[in-house]
Amino acid sequence: MADNARGVFGAQEDDAKTYWLAEGMAPGGFIREVDKVANSRGLDSLFAGIKIVDCDTHFTEPADMWTSRAPQGLKSKMPRVEHVDGVDRWFVGDRDFGYIGGNVIGADHNKLLGRLSWPNFSQINRGAYEVDARLADMDAMGVWAQITFQNNGVTQAGSLVALGDEELAYSIIAIYNDALAERQRASGQRLFGMAHLPYWDKQLLDKEIRRIIDLGLKGIVMPDRPERLSEGFIGRDGRVSAFWENVLQTCNDTGLALNFHLNTAMDPTSVIWDNFGFAQRLPVGAIVTHMGCVATMSNFMASGLLDRFEDLKIGLIESGAGWVPFALEALEHQFDEFGTNRIYELQRRPKEYWAKNFWCSFWFEDFAPKHMIEAIGADRLMFETDYPHPTSLYPGVQDKLVEVLGAHDRAVRKSILQDSASNLYNLGL
Repeated sequence: MADNARGVFGAQEDDAKTYWLAEGMAPGGFIREVDKVANSRGLDSLFAGIKIVDCDTHFTEPADMWTSRAPQGLKSKMPRVEHVDGVDRWFVGDRDFGYIGGNVIGADHNKLLGRLSWPNFSQINRGAYEVDARLADMDAMGVWAQITFQNNGVTQAGSLVALGDEELAYSIIAIYNDALAERQRASGQRLFGMAHLPYWDKQLLDKEIRRIIDLGLKGIVMPDRPERLSEGFIGRDGRVSAFWENVLQTCNDTGLALNFHLNTAMDPTSVIWDNFGFAQRLPVGAIVTHMGCVATMSNFMASGLLDRFEDLKIGLIESGAGWVPFALEALEHQFDEFGTNRIYELQRRPKEYWAKNFWCSFWFEDFAPKHMIEAIGADRLMFETDYPHPTSLYPGVQDKLVEVLGAHDRAVRKSILQDSASNLYNLGL
């Protein structure tokens, strides 16, 4: 487990239960009415011939995701949805695993603002949790493929370990990954779910990483601070941890993408002022978690791991992009002034590591995709919508892309919207 004296707080039993704030599911908020015709015009002619890859979305786990796939002996133990005090919640046995996720797109396709989600399956858009409806939504938005991440806390490792049943905990992870592979096939290779790992046990970890590759999945969701539950990426001797070595080597050799999604390397609550209300805390916390990706990127660059595993592919997802030039410039200066490269015999400089090993994504930004592509790299920058989460780029996907990419030539547009994500995730587009 983690060493709290070093400021790393261990994974907790209620990690899953607190994955989404209770206030975000409470009554209230207001509705943004969506012009369904205008928002369903498909691909703009400016992007003709480009298969747009939306590199960060969330697929809400269907209520029967685990029970319908479990072996008979485990079926009664599997995660299930119960309606409690007007809200749909996940349970494993008698343990509360939290809400069904962030779902602000309603059944009528209008968008809920001021809250994290509609509280019940009956209120949310079917495209959040059904493949055919999701593909129809993608067609309407002009999106060819989506990279999908989890939308609930059921796969939170701390809560799974707290069950005290390793067979059940691992089965929940394995069934989740099986479901991703089934969805990928059912979608005609348009929905690519990012796999989860049982990173509390090395034997299970090594087993599942090989199984993920055999399933044909394209990437894994990585913990930014795995020492919260098991061991960090770097051992006490300053070298790669034996616990993670096989996983990193496998990803290096196969091109399986590592995803650090809306990073939690920093605790956002530690910098938010006391006595803030719900709608004050959320934007501040979001900015801090974006900046957490800077910490993860910097850790990898300073660690020496990218010299040992030169072909690692790392996606900093739901991270934004405008911070990249500043962070790289700052790291170049700091590495020089502190002698980091010389002391630790690092083989590349921060900008070189970025150009070889990292990708980032934008959705809300105007300035970065208009003016900073040269500094970021068109082959390092991807597009996302974050659908169907609260700050998602919905409605108006095509309008936004025309606005921010319209002045660039077709090669740049294609690189950002298709090729960058295709290269990171080995999509073959």
